[in-house]
Amino acid sequence: MANNLNSLQIQEIMALLPHRYPFLLIDRVLDYTPGESLTALKNVSINEPIFTGHFPNMPIFPGVLILEALAQATGILGFKTVTERSDNELYLFAGIDDARFKRPVVPGDQMILEVKFLKERRNIWKFYGEARVDGQVVCSAELMCARREL
Repeated sequence: MANNLNSLQIQEIMALLPHRYPFLLIDRVLDYTPGESLTALKNVSINEPIFTGHFPNMPIFPGVLILEALAQATGILGFKTVTERSDNELYLFAGIDDARFKRPVVPGDQMILEVKFLKERRNIWKFYGEARVDGQVVCSAELMCARREL
């Protein structure tokens, strides 16, 4: 899918999100449809600093970071959906509902992050997101982001 017209490489992602290593959790956007959905990729590597403490003898990617990766995907979809935005605008994580974790994510896994736009009201955007590894859902949640001028 790397040649898809609606894919984004890391330079384009970094132009949209303020996050940087080690907290930028989207490696590539595989596909998106503005106002509808986005599919992104996160490669989980043993070289990530989180694994020195979570957990040293059994490395597991933290669930809260899976949710953060989904939230970052919603921010990218939000930016690709609006036609006008200022340089000082951000999508801030505003809430999580019905988060579920189905199995651990470990180094070597490739997470496919899928987010779908549900609705927007007063600059609060609501999404449904799933993270998958090898086609199996590892995490699902409804996420809310607030579109804010800083």
